[in-house]
Amino acid sequence: MERGRNSATPAERMPAVRTLAMPGDTNPAGDIFGGWLLAQMDVAGGIVAYERAQGRVATMAIDAMKFHAPVLVGDVVSCYAEVSRVGRTSLTVQVEAWVKRPHSGERVRVTEGSFTYVALDAAGAKRQIPAEAG
Repeated sequence: MERGRNSATPAERMPAVRTLAMPGDTNPAGDIFGGWLLAQMDVAGGIVAYERAQGRVATMAIDAMKFHAPVLVGDVVSCYAEVSRVGRTSLTVQVEAWVKRPHSGERVRVTEGSFTYVALDAAGAKRQIPAEAG
């Protein structure tokens, strides 16, 4: 394991992605699409994976996904991502999505997942992930 799970509260960590849940992100019932949230989490994981792999990566698998609470229109969605495993050509990133409710200011963990990315060269072939600097 590259790093342990960060136990800091979201207010003490820097999100990899932060966005606003809008009415256009809902299904006909008015609920935010799970797929929209999954896409935000994949972007967050991809940013962290790109930085660690020092270059291009592609999503290889979503190994686990758990929805804890709904995302509501107007929620500020923050996705926190951390590398949990580095292999020869792939790495796993743990991603948590939290929301800040607009009126109460309450912070709620809404989703968590485990995303695996593969490092790619310019031609799209797998490449080795460099050793971590430092």
